[in-house]
Amino acid sequence: MEIIYILWLRQIKRYFRSKARIIGSLGQPLLFMLAFGFGFGPIYAKAGEGNYIEFLVPGIIAMSILFMATFSGLEIIWDRQFGFLKEMLVAPVSRIKIMIGRCLGGATVAVLQGLIVLGLSYIIGFRVHNFLAALGAIFFMFLIAFLFTLFGTAIASSLKDVQGFQLIVNFLVMPIFFLSGAFFPLDGLPKAIMTVVKFNPLSYGVDALRGTLGNLNHFSLMTDFYVLGLIIVGFLFLTSYLFSKIEA
Repeated sequence: MEIIYILWLRQIKRYFRSKARIIGSLGQPLLFMLAFGFGFGPIYAKAGEGNYIEFLVPGIIAMSILFMATFSGLEIIWDRQFGFLKEMLVAPVSRIKIMIGRCLGGATVAVLQGLIVLGLSYIIGFRVHNFLAALGAIFFMFLIAFLFTLFGTAIASSLKDVQGFQLIVNFLVMPIFFLSGAFFPLDGLPKAIMTVVKFNPLSYGVDALRGTLGNLNHFSLMTDFYVLGLIIVGFLFLTSYLFSKIEA
């Protein structure tokens, strides 16, 4: 368990060590909240759907977690290039523990990012409806973060160059985000789009955050939990296998 704690702590220290990384990673969420929140807010209100900021912010929090968690896999490629990964892999420690420690650290950093975005959302008028229920949002933030950290680690375990990782992740992450219902309600969607949304794991993460932060969920919270939990279990096996085959 010591190696898991060491790698978890290392990921968190890396995050707080880079002030530019923290500030830079907040630019996109803030831009989306301001541009979309105030740009589409009047249209959303005229459609009788209420306050668009309350609908949008959980989706932006999920977006921030998604990007931070997935791109944490990039550090595996960096560590491979600088030799740190080789030192870990030759140590008498289970590769599974190394993978879990890295993923827990990446997930924790992504959750911290989500909490910062949640705090910033108060500046533009977002309010949590029930603070007790909002504690459940932190739990779901971690599920989203851990799932997509596993996802990013699985991709990074199969690649050796940074450019290839960035191309593949951008190709996969953008559709996952835009087809998760982060920007639009799921009621009344065409069947083809709704089918894609239902097979998108982030859809259930966004829905769970909306349910816990604003009581606006489309599915039930138990459905969100079961779907995310099952996918995490599947990715645990897949990522463990790919990481065990990695060559430093």
